[in-house]
Amino acid sequence: MSRLLSAALAAALLGGCATTASERPAAATASAAAASVAYPGTYRPIAAAPVLIAGATVLTGDGQRLEDSDVLLQDGRIAAVGRNLDAPAGAQRVDGRGKWVTPGIIDVHSHLGVYPSPGARAHSDGNEMTAPNTAQVWAEHSVWPQDPGFGAALAGGITSLQILPGSANLVGGRGVTLKNIAATTVQDMKFPGAPYGLKMACGENPKRVYGQKGGPATRMGNVAGYRQALIDAAEYRSKQAGDSPGKRDLKLETLAGAMDGDILVHIHCYRADEMAQMLDLANEFDFRITAFHHGVEAYKIADRLAADGVCGALWADWWGFKMEAFDGIQENIAIVDRAPGGCAIVHSDSDEGIQRLNQEAAKVIANARRVGIDIAPEHAIRWLTENAAKSLGVLEQTGTLTPGKMGDVVLWNGNPFSVYALAEQVWIDGAHVFDRFDPARQPVSDFMLGQGAAATGGAR
Repeated sequence: MSRLLSAALAAALLGGCATTASERPAAATASAAAASVAYPGTYRPIAAAPVLIAGATVLTGDGQRLEDSDVLLQDGRIAAVGRNLDAPAGAQRVDGRGKWVTPGIIDVHSHLGVYPSPGARAHSDGNEMTAPNTAQVWAEHSVWPQDPGFGAALAGGITSLQILPGSANLVGGRGVTLKNIAATTVQDMKFPGAPYGLKMACGENPKRVYGQKGGPATRMGNVAGYRQALIDAAEYRSKQAGDSPGKRDLKLETLAGAMDGDILVHIHCYRADEMAQMLDLANEFDFRITAFHHGVEAYKIADRLAADGVCGALWADWWGFKMEAFDGIQENIAIVDRAPGGCAIVHSDSDEGIQRLNQEAAKVIANARRVGIDIAPEHAIRWLTENAAKSLGVLEQTGTLTPGKMGDVVLWNGNPFSVYALAEQVWIDGAHVFDRFDPARQPVSDFMLGQGAAATGGAR
């Protein structure tokens, strides 16, 4: 169990696509319905008084920068953004002068909870390395809410994150999107209404893990494995729509859900040629890829990614740690972003990087500037908010400071893309869940109690 050092917050916690449904075959609707009732989320926003952050520089997350402006949170939502807003009775007033406000940061590729930090072999639950296709497993069934990494990420402004299985398998299983709040169970953290993700992986990892265990042992074996799995899923889907659906199959149910657009497909893939092959695979089996993750060669096919509506969830500057990561360049994200219609995202895939994802984005700005590409803060913030929310299927709920969306907000001590930037205060659904200067609002995992360590508050 994890908890905030506040009885009121703890009590509140415990209280709590491609086609339309009419166009989908009966099997898809039945599959989605079955998944929706299994392990339902129990997240409930923490009750909170209205909050008025006044006089700050506001990056709205959709390309706008507003100077000397206010953000009003009310009933857990963004109520208004603008100048000289009136605070309702009983509102908490926060002085934002000299500070910056952004939407809550979203990490689309995290393994917190399934590979906790600090790590222990007993808690290494991210890769089900028993078969090349383990589409039947769900990352949420491995998430350990006591992971101190969640609190450290919150101190870096992370308000939502997608937890994915690892990349050992061709199909690794379902990912889950969470709100970054202290909770007893993963169900208490599940982002309301967020679709599941499907983690797939191409390239070196599957063939390395299974090359001596029956295959695949080559890249052509990888692709054959995807194709066979999708053929089986298509047959299962057709059978489920018939008069004799037969026994439920969790593996094929997940793949059928991805083919129907109910489950969003996220693919670990480094090389441009392999990303192109995966796009061809999607065309062959008529499904949509939501995002390629890592993609150190995404810059080579930036135009195609943009044309196909596929996001690139990428590192700022990781490269060279294995052969398929050899041809990376530091301008990768900037080039993917620059393509007309491009969707660039800065992700972490790291329990440390998630604590300072804003600084990872700052690296991209600096590297782009060196080659003559100027990127303003109001644009760059989209890599961490709007585009990230889009790739997770939750843009209608979060990712920008649009009135009516969730009140997920970060107050920074200055420009969030400065090396000196720190998240001072964080609100999730309008509730004040982190304050750098108030230990009572710094989440402490039960795992850390009695360890003689300071609270996790502070991305250092």
